Amino acid sequence: MSMQTQRGSLPVVLLKEGSSENKGREAQKNNIQAAKIIAEIVRSSLGPRGMDKMLVDSLGDVTITNDGATILKEIDVQHPAAKMLVEISKTTDSEVGDGTTSAVVLAGALLENAESLLTQNVHPTVIVDGYRKASRKALQYLKEIAEEVTANDKLILTKIARTSMQTKIVRKDSDYLADLVVKAVLSVAEKDNNKFVIDQDDVKVEKKAGSSMKDSTLIEGIVLDKEVVHSGMPKKITDAKIALVNSALEIDKTEFDAKINISNPQQMKTFLDEENRMIKNMVDKVIASGANILLCQKGIDDMAQHYLARAGILAVRRVKESDLTKLAKATSARIVTNLDDLFEKDLGSAQLVEERKIEEDRWVFVEGCKNPKAVTLLLRGGSQRVVDEVERSVHDAIMVVKDVMENPAIVAGGGAPETYAATKIRAWAKSLEGREQLAVEKFADSLEIIPMTLSENAGMDPIDTLTNLRSKQLKGEKWTGIDVMKAKVGNMKTSEIIEPLSVKNQIVSSATEAACMLLRIDDVIAIAKSAGGPPGGEGGMPGMGGMGGMPGMGGMGGMPGMEGMEGMM
Repeated sequence: MSMQTQRGSLPVVLLKEGSSENKGREAQKNNIQAAKIIAEIVRSSLGPRGMDKMLVDSLGDVTITNDGATILKEIDVQHPAAKMLVEISKTTDSEVGDGTTSAVVLAGALLENAESLLTQNVHPTVIVDGYRKASRKALQYLKEIAEEVTANDKLILTKIARTSMQTKIVRKDSDYLADLVVKAVLSVAEKDNNKFVIDQDDVKVEKKAGSSMKDSTLIEGIVLDKEVVHSGMPKKITDAKIALVNSALEIDKTEFDAKINISNPQQMKTFLDEENRMIKNMVDKVIASGANILLCQKGIDDMAQHYLARAGILAVRRVKESDLTKLAKATSARIVTNLDDLFEKDLGSAQLVEERKIEEDRWVFVEGCKNPKAVTLLLRGGSQRVVDEVERSVHDAIMVVKDVMENPAIVAGGGAPETYAATKIRAWAKSLEGREQLAVEKFADSLEIIPMTLSENAGMDPIDTLTNLRSKQLKGEKWTGIDVMKAKVGNMKTSEIIEPLSVKNQIVSSATEAACMLLRIDDVIAIAKSAGGPPGGEGGMPGMGGMGGMPGMGGMGGMPGMEGMEGMM
């Protein structure tokens, strides 16, 4: 055999040993399969009749939830394609708060339907183009059926919050909690050029196990999970004048080592007296401002506590910076860094500041603030698991109320807008030519996964329900959806099941983007993890990298367990 042919038959090795590559149809199949599994996990938790998941982490901590984003965050997914679906649930959660499960279920359906086209040899790019066009159309149709509302219409906002909460564990108390959420969001909303701007962080959510959900309250002010620093201080002050300080009421320690030579006891006394005088001077500045409440971000010296208690001032130390900012918004106080700058005009006001015992903890309540721009929702529940889930539900409700106030348009719930968009897209698909038409039709089928899953989770017959829903939608009844609690197809408006348009838009666009991105992947190259430190010389044997500089061992890489010893001679 000639040298030429021998050389020609040598394999070309590009990737590191242990790396793997999946190409073409195989790669797509693998990715789609992973995405379908993720969608399947959360699918059964969609809607008011959806089931909950119990997630147990490596430490044995239990989370019970039906919030899509929480489920996917807790299960710690490893597959790279599946991670993309986890990403869209996270994004949806942070952008609009609700609809995390729907987004993942829709993305799973889009990929599943694309798979049947791929087996018919429709090119992925054609599918992607069709999906993108259909997604733009879907957003257009959703906008068509959306109803403009008044941004601060309390009745509409309460219905929105209630719809969001009815899919959660808090369903039986959703009326009461929805009312609290709407009051909270309305009080922190700022108006800017006829538009509302809301920072959901201004609604502080504190939770405590014990009692029932009905005992949750809205506090017109801030609750601090801290206690009063000194037992001699008053525990309750009405008509509070509040000083917010973010520097310590302590003597600063020097940054460098400092020695003080003291040769007789008198000098020691003078030294300590001077320290006391400095601390008393700080406390005097607080007293002089007229404050009877001191909330400090840093420490308060024992001696300072004594002087403050003697002056009848209630003080709390180590208050979180975020809480201090909220307190400034709630009480109209100014946060002071230097005590020399503390004057009466910098003080905030509240009707009542009181330390109360909540279960086994003592918390300080700053309440009765006039026109507060930050408030607190104190949530209660029978056990820690319940109260955690109540918190997640309230977060979603706060977000949907914020969505409607910032973009005042609503659509029906219960799968009505998805079915409407699907019906319209099917009709529009007929005007398209070529294989793109198939992709657009598959997009319409995918949208119907939402009403289909809702009916399945409610124990209804999915096929009968869907055909009934389609026929009513074709007659132009755009508010017709699945009333899951009554287990029938009905008018969502009369059932008061409404959702923000921005949530639906987010679900459609994020699911389409994720599906398109995964469909365009035709090659998955997984690089093996490097075994050891920097490779020595010519790399050596696996696991033996890193001793490149040792004499006489140029390219051998060294012995195992001795990585990273370059240059040792």
